[in-house]
Amino acid sequence: MTSKLILASSSPFRRMLLKNAGLEFEAHAAKIDERAIEAPLEREGASPDRVALVLARAKADEVSARFPDALIIGSDQTMSLGDRVFHKPHDMADAANHLRSLSGQTHRLNSAIAIIRNGALLWEHVSHASLTMRVLSADFISRHLARVGNTALGSVGAYQLEGEGIQLFSKIDGDYFTILGLPMLPLLAKLRGLGAIDG
Repeated sequence: MTSKLILASSSPFRRMLLKNAGLEFEAHAAKIDERAIEAPLEREGASPDRVALVLARAKADEVSARFPDALIIGSDQTMSLGDRVFHKPHDMADAANHLRSLSGQTHRLNSAIAIIRNGALLWEHVSHASLTMRVLSADFISRHLARVGNTALGSVGAYQLEGEGIQLFSKIDGDYFTILGLPMLPLLAKLRGLGAIDG
């Protein structure tokens, strides 16, 4: 078995996924400015996949510097509709704008993972999910956001599929783990390959 396993995230959903899978790990949030990393990537027109990978690597790299010899899992997720990359809504008005833009459209979630040890990138991966939102009326969007409250501000799409957000959709292609932001099957396969978990 390898050294300590650390998830570079404060996300309760990502921690839950690893815990439910029976992994022994610690979780430490990365101390990075995500917007400062994203800004130059956006200016150069980086793809949503590349943005997610760069952020996943940056999170894992920062935590790796604090925990020598540990195996660090960094992850990030971007959401794209055509060429547009979405960010977490700033307020409820912004959340309503997100949902209006996504209404009747199919958008993509791009979930990246990076594994780093002692600053060296051992592996990276991106999984995708496509989600089709049903057509939503302005009145329904208002009522929905009133019900879910500030939880709408906690995700890039202004919805949470594990809650009432599931009501917004007509079709989903992709696995649940990718949607939650941590593609578990490829991650577990790689951890087995690295000898980090029982194979």
